[in-house]
Amino acid sequence: MTALKKTRDATGSTAEMVALLREEATREPDAVSTAPVTKETQIIAIYGKGGIGKSFTLANLSYMMASQGKRVLLIGCDPKSDTTSLLFGGKACPTIIQTSSAKKAAGEEVDISDVCFKRDGVFAMELGGPEVGRGCGGRGIIHGFELLEKLGFHEWGFDYVLLDFLGDVVCGGFGLPIARDMCQKVIVVGSNDLQSLYVANNVCSAVEYFRKLGGNVGVAGMVVNKDDGTGEAAAFAKSVGIPILSAIPADEDIRKKSANYQIVGQPGGRWAPLFEELALNVAEAPPRHPTPLTQDGLLGLFSSEETGRDYTLLPASQEDMRGKPVAKRASLEVVYDNA
Repeated sequence: MTALKKTRDATGSTAEMVALLREEATREPDAVSTAPVTKETQIIAIYGKGGIGKSFTLANLSYMMASQGKRVLLIGCDPKSDTTSLLFGGKACPTIIQTSSAKKAAGEEVDISDVCFKRDGVFAMELGGPEVGRGCGGRGIIHGFELLEKLGFHEWGFDYVLLDFLGDVVCGGFGLPIARDMCQKVIVVGSNDLQSLYVANNVCSAVEYFRKLGGNVGVAGMVVNKDDGTGEAAAFAKSVGIPILSAIPADEDIRKKSANYQIVGQPGGRWAPLFEELALNVAEAPPRHPTPLTQDGLLGLFSSEETGRDYTLLPASQEDMRGKPVAKRASLEVVYDNA
């Protein structure tokens, strides 16, 4: 009788699960594959401010790429787990992190069919994240990619792998593709507003920081979403030295269709040429080394009426802090006579 069988007989399923988890923790990871590369895959990380339209852009971009005969894998790396919602008609996709936890508790292994789903040639999955207040989103990203490697990530045969990352968060897990050279290039999604360009500038800063440490990732360009023609995003791209890959207009037809979970980047449709051009630019744009702006340089893209940058800093005093006059006190410094 094995030790595991004795444990089961003596204390039941809880002790068995504990024993299995301990045994799993002692296993050495598989060796890195040294087999020849059979297919070159472009891994592209897309960053942007929350709500700026990364998921909209990626759902339509991946659909167009697949329509052009490319094999595309879309991976949502945002804790909101909404990257694939437009692609799947608003349906929630089981996340890798939640599925992994449930399977482990049941003593089962995660299968790719549990977490990856497809539509019209696009393969898509969500990493997910911990529940509110119950863990670090960045650590969840790291755990999710570790599981993807176990599922054979480096052996999959895709032309493009698109990673949707939240750009607002600067902790380690969300910078993983840049810090560890997990992607060949980065694309930023922004609009003609200060907050989205602030995030885009932060991403450019992260790319340059890790490049100085020996990294190879560059920024291929920017997608301007909800473009109202005011030009701040284009001015930003020019200032940091990256191209505009596409400018998606702030159009009511796009807004309504997206709100109803409709793909607008379908061949033959009104917006097909826009996403055909974006697909081509994303594929061919080389990674570049951006020159991030200072805070004042970023504010300089906008008029002073919009940002209030013409305001002069006025220092506060102790009287201001206490709300009343403050009597001056003698110094407590001890002065010693020369002996």
